[in-house]
Amino acid sequence: MSARGRTDLPPPRARRIKLSAVLEPQTAVAPHPDIAHLAPLLGTWRGRGHGEYPTIEPFEYLEEVHFGHVGRPFLTYRQRTRAADGSRPMHSETGYLRAVGPDRIELILAHPTGITEICEGSLVHENGELRMELASTSIGLSSTAKSVTALGRTITVAGDTLEYSLRMAAVEQPLAHHLAATLQREN
Repeated sequence: MSARGRTDLPPPRARRIKLSAVLEPQTAVAPHPDIAHLAPLLGTWRGRGHGEYPTIEPFEYLEEVHFGHVGRPFLTYRQRTRAADGSRPMHSETGYLRAVGPDRIELILAHPTGITEICEGSLVHENGELRMELASTSIGLSSTAKSVTALGRTITVAGDTLEYSLRMAAVEQPLAHHLAATLQREN
């Protein structure tokens, strides 16, 4: 019997609410002690960015990034961009940020373009600022994904401002600047 014909299941909306509560708790849960030093990232960030690459025309975009947690030793990560005029979606990424020590981190991402990305790097807390320097250690490509061979990210959080830059080696081009954005924390 299909789920639609079952009378013992809650309505679809109730099931979605329960699933989202598993993914991101609706009640306050303290961050796991192993990621407490990443707490400045938590929340939703919005702003504008600029992209360029040797093989494309420069472009502007709007971005939203969300870092959350479920009480386990990692942060959840969701990123979405839209054209600067808000007219169309552009890119998204979903994944996890893991602390593997007080000054080392791992970022594990899936892209809808057939790319998976594992980056590792350093985490520095200095003068109230959090700074991450990440470099790809593994990139997975589906048979239809564009050829990406390396990625690097710099992420800085100072108060309610998050800035990042992304470097990429793709389509036979060497590692080069690709994206930069400044985002503000939503309250």
